[in-house]
Amino acid sequence: MVSSPANIRYLTGYAGSNGLMLMTRTEEHFFTDPRYGADAQAHITCQVHVAKGPLILAAAAMVKRKKVRRVAFEPAWLHVDQFEHLKGAIPKTTVLRGVGGIVEQLRAVKSADEIAKIRRSVRVNSEAFARTMNRVKAGIREHEIAAELDFQMRILGSEKPAFDTIVAAGARSALPHAHPSAHQLAPNELLLIDMGAMVDGYASDMTRVAHLGPVPKRTRQLYRAVAEAQQAALDVVHAGIPASKVDAAARAVLKKHNLEKEFVHSTGHGLGLEIHEAPRVGKKEKTRLQAGMVITVEPGAYINGFGGVRIEDTVLVTEHGCQVMTPTPKRLFDL
Repeated sequence: MVSSPANIRYLTGYAGSNGLMLMTRTEEHFFTDPRYGADAQAHITCQVHVAKGPLILAAAAMVKRKKVRRVAFEPAWLHVDQFEHLKGAIPKTTVLRGVGGIVEQLRAVKSADEIAKIRRSVRVNSEAFARTMNRVKAGIREHEIAAELDFQMRILGSEKPAFDTIVAAGARSALPHAHPSAHQLAPNELLLIDMGAMVDGYASDMTRVAHLGPVPKRTRQLYRAVAEAQQAALDVVHAGIPASKVDAAARAVLKKHNLEKEFVHSTGHGLGLEIHEAPRVGKKEKTRLQAGMVITVEPGAYINGFGGVRIEDTVLVTEHGCQVMTPTPKRLFDL
């Protein structure tokens, strides 16, 4: 039983807000409500069932009808009340078992079509950034920049931002996931922007840093250290390497610059139908990268009271290395 919206979209192409799948060895059943029935029946190749009540009860009826003896479900996506309804509606002899990660493992390696969609997403994202940066000046507020980024993504064909756009200026740039505020960009301030577009259902992710006015020496040194760390991580990316080795390469450089304690998150993550998906690129991640995986590489260093720098690209893993998909220049933008 598949209830994750991203997993359902991967398996069927369905992008509505209410769907459920039941897959046996020989059959695939898709359940939705009357709002999406006609569209699902026209575009989904498996058996489509339009339910007027809770989808979980329609699926339970199918389990009972097919005399299924064991049902695996996604524990991270089945609510407790849905589980109780399912348990009460199937025979007591039917075993329910939570099993996660089955579809996610398939999704980790992208097809050529998926990679093409991510490329389009990356291009939209970068163009939206370029258009917005032409309008950034002293006095503009963080939330105004975020609104302009989101607007430009939409104008260029994005369905929505891949996540809540991050815009943080001055000392707030030391907050890795800062929410845009009413803070006005002032001279001699850092500006960190982390943004992603969702195009054809697929995400992109990029972080760039700018500075308003002449860039001080300390800021340049911090930027160079993070840029060196990101390049070291990119240099080791290739099929077969454990994801932890990519993280370790970035951390080794930041340690050399006495910034290891200022790097407070993992080096990256997979992305695709979701902004965060397998594999995680972190200290303890044993997963070996495979050609066709798309990940982010995003080391950062954050100094409280001063500011932070993060450089992030969307990256395609290849057999013998990687391809940085993000076209936006990696430089400290001088506004």
